[in-house]
Amino acid sequence: MCLSTAPCRGAAYGDGVDPSSRSAGSVQRAVRLEFFTIGWNAVEFVVTVTLGLVAGSLALVAFGLDSLIEIFASVVVIWQLGGRSETRTRRAMALVAVAFLALSVFLLAGAARSLLTSAQPDSSPFGIVYMAIAAGAMFVLAWRKRQLGDDVRSHPLVTEARMTLLDGVLASGVLVALVANAAFGAWWTDPLAAAGVALAALRESVDAWRDSRDPSRMTP
Repeated sequence: MCLSTAPCRGAAYGDGVDPSSRSAGSVQRAVRLEFFTIGWNAVEFVVTVTLGLVAGSLALVAFGLDSLIEIFASVVVIWQLGGRSETRTRRAMALVAVAFLALSVFLLAGAARSLLTSAQPDSSPFGIVYMAIAAGAMFVLAWRKRQLGDDVRSHPLVTEARMTLLDGVLASGVLVALVANAAFGAWWTDPLAAAGVALAALRESVDAWRDSRDPSRMTP
């Protein structure tokens, strides 16, 4: 699985999608994958927020609201894949940077609130099962997005793949927290995991914003 900042397989990211480098089929697959991501996150929002409210789990509710940010990022990538200009790519990177920043602020605020209030949710067996499924799905989606991002030479798609990867890490953290809370009453594990992901998202936000200001950073 290649999800590092450096391009995989020596790909170069120019001003948007380069149809001469890959077939139009790769672009269509990338768009379909983003629409699938939107559908998945819409369902995820409903399921996790509902489970979170029932169990009184801030972690599950926060993960559900995070899905809305992922939907926004996917919409931005679909928009960028529809054009080939450098201006559109730079605007897309700026919007992705904003999405990363929103994710970071949201997670940090949620983590701080949870720690300050010592909120101890009830156990959620269904939440544990769903988060295990969600974590696996996010890692697979992130891997596939990175592949297609290289194929169509879309820097926003590659960057959004890292957001999906962070969602997988966040899902794993929430899963561990739910299990730890159910087994040992260790409620504080969730806000700590969320804070770690928030810091990683903040770094991604800064990198994406710099890319939007300096297109030369989007080439190896």
